[in-house]
Amino acid sequence: MQLLDGTDKVASVAGAAGGIGEAVVRGFRDAGAIVVAASRNRDKLDEIAAGDSDVLPVAVDCATEDGAKRAIAKTIERFGRIDYLVNSIGLVGAGTLAETSLEDWDRIMRVNLTSAFLLCREAHMHLQASRGSVVLLSSTNGLMGGSQVSGAPYAMAKAGLINLTRYLSNEWAPDGIRVNCVAPGPVETPMLDRLTPDDHAALKERIPLGEYATAEQVAAQVLFLCSDNAATTTGTITNISGGLVID
Repeated sequence: MQLLDGTDKVASVAGAAGGIGEAVVRGFRDAGAIVVAASRNRDKLDEIAAGDSDVLPVAVDCATEDGAKRAIAKTIERFGRIDYLVNSIGLVGAGTLAETSLEDWDRIMRVNLTSAFLLCREAHMHLQASRGSVVLLSSTNGLMGGSQVSGAPYAMAKAGLINLTRYLSNEWAPDGIRVNCVAPGPVETPMLDRLTPDDHAALKERIPLGEYATAEQVAAQVLFLCSDNAATTTGTITNISGGLVID
């Protein structure tokens, strides 16, 4: 069974320079889709798009209204449609709630949650035209309350993405748009570089399967949720945590 047939389809991927985002871009390309890869990291985007005319790098900050509008507008201007919208933007914090400044709270909420609101709002009419699919990247922090390792605003933002998924899946179902969410636990990406070897050992001890997910495994779930194999699936939260969280 083919995971996804992206022939003649266009995917818009925000946060494309991150570990999961890059894997999602490469997954869509392997499936034959054209990809608009959006991120603030222009150098990484150029690396991802190198030699591939069907990957359009767009250097914008999708956590701003102007950036989100530009990302969607560039997609439509160049390709005329959006079939798949994936928001893989993420920024962690750390520490207790009492240690969190209002500046950090606002920044982390804006990057993780507001970006999804802005991108979904800007893409809605185009997804309606294609009867497209949205996948938002949350985290098991949004399912189980989070911890000081990633901080309070990160956990609250990721929980917000879960409820945004549920809200939009109902609101947009009459438009033929499916909206789903992937909530990974620890994933082997540079985001985990902040942990010490002892932190990694203790965390893996808590995971029943004993291993982190890979970015490619998360990307495969994203592609499945965008595919015709999931044509009757909307409003779901896919937990990829090795059993760390049982929901």
